[in-house]
Amino acid sequence: MCGIAGEFNFDGRPADPAALAAMSRALEPRGPDAGGIVVRGPCGLAHRRLSIIDLSERSRQPMEDPALGLSVVFNGCIYNYRELREILQEAGYRFFSDGDSEVILKAFAHWGPSCVERMHGMFAFAIHERDTNRLTLARDRFGIKPLYVARRGACLRFASTLPALLAAGGVDTRIDRVALHHYMSFHSVVPAPRTILEGVRKLPPATVRIHESDGTERDTRYWAPVFERSPGDEARPASEWADAVLAALRLAVERRQVADVPVGVLLSGGVDSSVIVALLAQGGQSDLATFSIGFEAANGEQGDEFRYSDLIAERFATDHHRIRVPSGDLLGALPSMIEAQSEPMVSYDNIGFYLLSQKVSRHVKVVQSGQGADEVFGGYHWYPPLLGSAEPVADYARAFFDRSHVQLAGQLQPDWLAARDESLDFVTAHFARAGATDGVDKALRLDSTVMLVDDPVKRVDNMTMAWGLEARVPFLDHELVELAARIPPRHKLREGGKGVLKDVARRLVPHEVIDRRKGYFPVPALKYLQGPYLAMARDALQTSAARERGLFRPDWLERLFADPAAHITPLRGSELWQAALLELWLQRHGIGGG
Repeated sequence: MCGIAGEFNFDGRPADPAALAAMSRALEPRGPDAGGIVVRGPCGLAHRRLSIIDLSERSRQPMEDPALGLSVVFNGCIYNYRELREILQEAGYRFFSDGDSEVILKAFAHWGPSCVERMHGMFAFAIHERDTNRLTLARDRFGIKPLYVARRGACLRFASTLPALLAAGGVDTRIDRVALHHYMSFHSVVPAPRTILEGVRKLPPATVRIHESDGTERDTRYWAPVFERSPGDEARPASEWADAVLAALRLAVERRQVADVPVGVLLSGGVDSSVIVALLAQGGQSDLATFSIGFEAANGEQGDEFRYSDLIAERFATDHHRIRVPSGDLLGALPSMIEAQSEPMVSYDNIGFYLLSQKVSRHVKVVQSGQGADEVFGGYHWYPPLLGSAEPVADYARAFFDRSHVQLAGQLQPDWLAARDESLDFVTAHFARAGATDGVDKALRLDSTVMLVDDPVKRVDNMTMAWGLEARVPFLDHELVELAARIPPRHKLREGGKGVLKDVARRLVPHEVIDRRKGYFPVPALKYLQGPYLAMARDALQTSAARERGLFRPDWLERLFADPAAHITPLRGSELWQAALLELWLQRHGIGGG
């Protein structure tokens, strides 16, 4: 919905308007409709607006309520804001706008920081209290909306994107070695609070952070899914689980239609997005705009799945838009796509979502998307081996990790290699937490609360908001996820994964979409790196900045340059693209070597 930024000084210095303006300019693509900056002593707030709910000036931000002594900047959407508004009106609060931003202000005044527990939606917000000079930051349960922070001395800055913090200056841009280990091993997933840069951190999902005026801070995690089930849950037949999932998913999709502008769907042709289209059609949605994208084939690998998206569009009579991207356009868009990434993300899906969003934003401001279904309902190939596994950490790492610590030691220069196997240690500690006993449950918990947040969800937010397009993800409705966590793994893993969700889908969409080989956003040109793509990767890794930084062993790079297609990770990614993407990102954001 927007981009937010702010500065809070613990030594009483006034917030810097120039720094706020610089961050606001960097956030303009996220909020092209309007902008505003407010400075109140040591606290300054900036906002870029994408108008979706209450399009009037009454909902402009930063929003202030002098009577309550509160100011807010907010990014996202509170889907149940009307219900919360009614409760607050009954409690005596009067409203001057018709949007969800003011509901957050009044909810905070009434319930305090715990107000987030009542919110259905995606959000990142900052609230400054005039009378206590306290700053509260909050992020939604799945981190769908991002929030980056940089603290140097007595100055705290925050923003919706990492590049916005860089634009304000004063950021420690040294590479974080632990984050580098995660990027190279954990499939570019860098868990919160770290980022690839030492001087920038991110607020973890489902977290409220309170900053006192003296610089002290405290975090409260207000939600976590529980992967435990009662004897009744264990005995419940698959058909009853499908009934419950269908009802919860129908509500989740309906909630995400809340808007004062049209809402479309990103239709890949897979089960997840097809179910969303079907539910909207069943709910009476007519003239639904749907959008699909495809790329040229390479190495005999197909670059689109139009066959399936066309089938769904025809079945439900949507206003369908088929977007085919020539390889030349793909190459030209890569630099700006990389610039739009808040953190380096290696997945090929990035360019697909980026180019798709560019086209879609010409038609609608809001779309629903199918991200999260695999992590919530067990759709990935690494889950079945974990069922009853005696060594779930090892089995998970074998399937998901891009490389082992030993292999990484032969690829990174010694000065850049973390002292221990940070990625494996992280997964081991996460799997050891209480609340999940089976390996499948442990992996689903990790993937839905960590991997999903810092790969698929971040990817969709960054690539869509680069064009002022808001993406909503019904499979991450927290009530739906809580329900799914109770479903025994055996039901999820049927039919090659997502068994319960496929049961639901069979009531809604053609079987051809369900009984097919699992597809991904195919971008063959970036997997095999031939011709100009190979030249781009080679050039990035041989610049003076790359040589000064010296992240990678030259002998490893030479092997990659000689035969990129021979070096593919277990998750079918290019090792060369992974290394090059990191350098391209650093260079694109002006981070030099040394």
